[in-house]
Amino acid sequence: MKQDALKRRSWLLNSQCVLTIAMSVAIFDAGSAIAEDDLRATVLKDGKIGYALTMRHWAIYQTPEGKAECPQGFNDGPREQFKILFPDDGTKRTLIETQLSRESEVWHPGTSAEPYPFLEVVGKTSRGLNLDGKTDLNDFISPEGEEGIDNQLYRAIGCIANFRGPDGTAYHFENNYMQRYNYNRLLIELSGVDNLTNDDDVIVTTYRGLDGLLTDATGKDFIPGGTQRVDMRWGKDFIQEFNGKIVDGVLITEAKDLQIPWSVTFDTNTIMYLKDVRFNVKLTPDGGEGLIGAYADVYDWYYHAVVGWSTHHQSYGQESSPSMYRALRRLADAYPDSNTGANTAISTALDVKFAQVFILHPAKELVSIEEKSSRRIASVK
Repeated sequence: MKQDALKRRSWLLNSQCVLTIAMSVAIFDAGSAIAEDDLRATVLKDGKIGYALTMRHWAIYQTPEGKAECPQGFNDGPREQFKILFPDDGTKRTLIETQLSRESEVWHPGTSAEPYPFLEVVGKTSRGLNLDGKTDLNDFISPEGEEGIDNQLYRAIGCIANFRGPDGTAYHFENNYMQRYNYNRLLIELSGVDNLTNDDDVIVTTYRGLDGLLTDATGKDFIPGGTQRVDMRWGKDFIQEFNGKIVDGVLITEAKDLQIPWSVTFDTNTIMYLKDVRFNVKLTPDGGEGLIGAYADVYDWYYHAVVGWSTHHQSYGQESSPSMYRALRRLADAYPDSNTGANTAISTALDVKFAQVFILHPAKELVSIEEKSSRRIASVK
């Protein structure tokens, strides 16, 4: 009898423990859901939310081994071209006639014909945006089926191994340096936000931040919730204000020129100048992902490339600067020169990702922003 009583008591205690654990799990889950809701509510405070850029690549549509877009293969680089120009045939040549001559053409490129082909992207598919609001024969179609995509830079660099992921040297290191060095910390802050799903009137302001990105435990991925101080001493050139809207969770802005801090190899600090920049980014309370479309001045883009990447480093990815310059000039599709009529800018796009951050403004700038917001609200009324 005592054994039966002990068994019944043991069963009752075990049942109570199981019930207690189950109730605790349920309470924890409910608390987690409430905490998550509270967190999502706090990131949108006073109609504002901030994001930091965590990934950027020149938008390139890639198929396995480039068979669709680069059916003839990839372009030769500086070393391969050098062998074609100066074969080992016993001819005596000077250093000035060979190496210095080629390096000079990197910094003073021309448009004369070359003795080897340059392989441009073929096909009609590309990532990017419709920048001019038109659809013509030179435009691409997005992977999602949108027509009128303007991305002639992709046509120029899409068959250069350096720019292709994940192994391209430029593809890897430009993004890696952007993430590692605070010089490159591009921030966007949305204000006047009523809803992150649909809002027909928001302001988007770009800044340069002063702080590192917040990583997860692996150190490879970036998580939301970090704090970024705004650089108001050396970062004023990177401040730009865009009018925008949010449609089905996608941030869409008007077009404005923008300077982006952009260091590359060996921490070479440079600036990327882009014209008619517009954002098309799918937003969440934790981050964003999408495209930045723009036009790049041909010479500025080219000069930025050769400043950041020496001929030696371009050789790792078969990137010949003189050949690429000719392609940029040939494919330029905007901003015609008033004297010659030749286009001086080329359409492009950046694949981008953002993580939500809390943006900390200097006290004086906060007063200025509040005053501007008050004037804007008053004008609406």
